[in-house]
Amino acid sequence: MDGRGKRRVLFLCTHNSARSQMAEGLLRHLGGGGFDVFSAGTEATRVRPLANRAMAELGVDISRQESKTLDRFLRESFDAVITVCDDANEACPIFPGAGRRIHWSFDDPSRATGTEEEQLATYRRVRDEIRARIEAELLATGA
Repeated sequence: MDGRGKRRVLFLCTHNSARSQMAEGLLRHLGGGGFDVFSAGTEATRVRPLANRAMAELGVDISRQESKTLDRFLRESFDAVITVCDDANEACPIFPGAGRRIHWSFDDPSRATGTEEEQLATYRRVRDEIRARIEAELLATGA
């Protein structure tokens, strides 16, 4: 926890472009100010437009979030570091400042094919799966 009693959570993914960005936005939105939330990737790219659209449908604006590499967070401490993709879990088996290290495996929505609407449906499904995990494992338990 930080000096204000907020729990610090870092979401990690490979490119910090969809899953970790959605998780950051969701926890910030749902957490009622009780969390300092960050996301990063093993590489930095850009936040995907369909991730922005899927989140906007819930009234969560992630359009100002930026893709970042995890290097900037290595010297910080967190109550929980949560990997949201298998590649990041393998690339980052130990995070020095993590009180708890958690892995949640979600499909990569950026690999969805088909029409834009079909791809957006994949982003929505992954968004809803992330939301369910946040509600069950971070908000309900107070973790």
